[in-house]
Parts: sequence; C-alpha cells; structure tokens
Amino acid sequence: MAYWCKVHKQGKNVTVAICDADLLGKTIQDQGLKINVSEKFYGGFKADLDEALKLLEDATAANLLGENIVTAAINAGFIHRDAVIRIALIPHALFIKTTLEE
Repeated sequence: MAYWCKVHKQGKNVTVAICDADLLGKTIQDQGLKINVSEKFYGGFKADLDEALKLLEDATAANLLGENIVTAAINAGFIHRDAVIRIALIPHALFIKTTLEE
C-alpha cells in the first residue's frame, strides 16, 4: 500500500499530512464536514508504510486520512482508536505531541 505524505515545517513544529494514495485529489463530505484531499496539503511524495510511520515518529503533529494509514497509526500507538472520526465512512485522525521543557 502506498501513501501520499507531505511534511510541513514551521520553526520547531513539524506537521505531517498522510493519506491513503487513492484519496489524493478527492473531496470527502458528510454532515457538514468537508475535506479537500489536496495535493498542496497531502501530495508531497509517495511512501510505503514503514516510511510513513517513520515520519510520524519525528512529527510534532499529524493529519491522517484513510482506512490504511489510520489503522496503521493506531496499531503503532500514535493515536487512540477513540480519537478517530469518520467522514463519509473514511477515517480521519489528528495528533499533537506535547513535550515538557526542563
């Protein structure tokens, strides 16, 4: 399975956007929620699952869309199953890592 991944950096913040490859370019809409799975936000490069999960390790935040990447992120411990919403039956999850500075 392939994933579209894009890394957005701003200062020390690294937001990773990953979607299942078949979703890029689509618009997902359901009950007032709408996501444009745009190339600008998600379409940086294609990666396999190991590469995508490695990006999540280094991310301070992530935006995940699709059955395969969301399930993989749950199984890898990045997100909790209860944090997932579905838009038109497609799983969507966000995470933000926080760190305490000494």
